[in-house]
Amino acid sequence: MNAYRRIMLAVDLTEESQPVADRALALAAASGAALHVVHVIEPLSLAYGGDVPMDLSAVQNQIHEQARSHLAEFADAIGIPEARRHLIFGRPENEIQRAAEANKADLIVVGSHGRHGLALLLGSTANGVLHGAPCDVLAVRVGQDTPKAH
Repeated sequence: MNAYRRIMLAVDLTEESQPVADRALALAAASGAALHVVHVIEPLSLAYGGDVPMDLSAVQNQIHEQARSHLAEFADAIGIPEARRHLIFGRPENEIQRAAEANKADLIVVGSHGRHGLALLLGSTANGVLHGAPCDVLAVRVGQDTPKAH
């Protein structure tokens, strides 16, 4: 198997992003890969069903600025240069796939809550990324289902 050359780390910028980043950083270091980071801002109209009876552009702009700031802070902390940071607006699973393709990534690293049953059927970002991804996908388990080290 060839080593990975470009890794796309997809993060939601919550505290759960760090263990996902740690895994991506280790893989990048082991294979000499360039590590990119992507964060997708979901439009409020998608998140709330599209029928919102008011103009949300000011709120959406504020969310965008906050995400830009958080992504810069996160990327600085893990040593990812500005040229390999991607802040995108849209549906996360689609935009992560698109960013991976545009940047010729051969691996996407994304966090997964490891849901089962109905939650799995309804889909998650990790599940959505997996289906239709242009490359390998590593889902790093995060959250309450994560086994604790003793």
